[in-house]
Amino acid sequence: MKRGHYLAATLLAAAAMAGPSLAQEGEITIVLSEELDLVDPCMATRSNIGRVVLQNISETLTELDVRGDRGVMPRLAESWEMVDANTWRFTLRDGVTFSDGSAFDAGDVVHSFARTQSDANSCEISRYYEGIDMQLTAVDDLTLDIRTEPAQPIMPLLMTLLTIVPSETGMEFTRDPIGTGPYRLAEWNVGQNIRLERRDDYWGEAPEVSAATYVFRSEPSVRAAMVQTGEAHIAPSISALEATNAATDFSYPNSETTYLRIDQMTAPFGDVRVRQAMNMAIDREAFIGTILPAGVDPAVAMVVPTTLGWNSDLTPAAYDPDGARALLAEAAADGVPVDTEFMVIGRIGNFPGATEVYEAITAMLTDVGFNARLQMVEVAEHEQFYSRPYVEGTPYVIGAQHDNSRGDPVFSMYFKYHSEGRQSGVYDQRVDDLIDRATAATGDARAALWSELFALLHDEILSDVLLFHMVGFARVSETVDFTPTIATNSSLQLSEIGLK
Repeated sequence: MKRGHYLAATLLAAAAMAGPSLAQEGEITIVLSEELDLVDPCMATRSNIGRVVLQNISETLTELDVRGDRGVMPRLAESWEMVDANTWRFTLRDGVTFSDGSAFDAGDVVHSFARTQSDANSCEISRYYEGIDMQLTAVDDLTLDIRTEPAQPIMPLLMTLLTIVPSETGMEFTRDPIGTGPYRLAEWNVGQNIRLERRDDYWGEAPEVSAATYVFRSEPSVRAAMVQTGEAHIAPSISALEATNAATDFSYPNSETTYLRIDQMTAPFGDVRVRQAMNMAIDREAFIGTILPAGVDPAVAMVVPTTLGWNSDLTPAAYDPDGARALLAEAAADGVPVDTEFMVIGRIGNFPGATEVYEAITAMLTDVGFNARLQMVEVAEHEQFYSRPYVEGTPYVIGAQHDNSRGDPVFSMYFKYHSEGRQSGVYDQRVDDLIDRATAATGDARAALWSELFALLHDEILSDVLLFHMVGFARVSETVDFTPTIATNSSLQLSEIGLK
């Protein structure tokens, strides 16, 4: 299959921001909270990248319906079936082309998956397939078999995350993404903006939006003001303080859970009393309705309450600073180095009020006797602390948000909690066993195993400092027709935006 080379126009002079009148001409401006350091499709599970790339430039085989109750829907795959307990067969859509004009086929899917597993990059998508031996085979141009060990009864749902690139795409990260989606990357003015333009040769229905320019502003008040004044049309993340206009401002459950990841292999965090004291030191209720909006809930699990296997018997850790101090004193008497200095790593702009939240948490930890200091970092540096191999030197806990809008814990549990998981700080055979069994189970048995795992992590292991299930706020210009959903935090499909 021959493919011409497509080169996106980059590093040009910054375009003037679009005003509301441009919505009538089909062009819109979206203002995001973080600049993009990458535009590679295999990084589209990171929220700031996914909002630009996912289903706009690069598509997946299947798609989860978040606006209705249709479940997993066709995208690049037209249909699928189980061949046997360990094998799924996908029939791919005919007549699809990439933005460089070349044809899409099963070989591209095989390559796209292999690329996520390559040591030449650090593709985030691969974390969702950790712990699964997956063999993808192109039966013919439009037929793909996926064989797994253990069996994966929700394979069609798993395929909602694998973004497809041409088989000629190199294993290293690309700055020139080629996809089958309705848009192509037209400009990337690093540090200023990104522009997508609608493709005339897209296989599906043509979207109303002809072009979208993405600009980046760190302050939520600035983002909200830009929509209000007509400099932008959508700000998918503003703070509750700015969400004051019923005509333009929307709240939505954004499927994010905020937490502190603890690495139990690092002193003093290996002692369960230390982890319990950290949980007891945080006054979660004090944040709600102040730094964070009303509607945010204290978290008891890494996933939101709508997820399969949710354990309603779990309760948030009670705020008990005196109890935390007593636990630290007890651990210190047994020789645990509870006075060890450690960093609290937070990500700048991760959510509205992130810096203030982590400042307050660090102060609360210090108040009960921990030797904690805060370090706020940009997204690229945050990833160095977040995923293995972990940064050595000064011990740290890392503040982060985890998004699971798919409804099944399989998208969270292995890489967050398995001993071999990419972002895990837990090393417990009981946890590994439950993850392995739940991943392969179906129906009520699957839900029960996940529920048991949630209880083990929360009650016995105290694996994290679980903080909040978040609520998102967006501002949408009255010149466009768009309503945020639970997926808006991680993707923003331009094809779902109408023009008035």
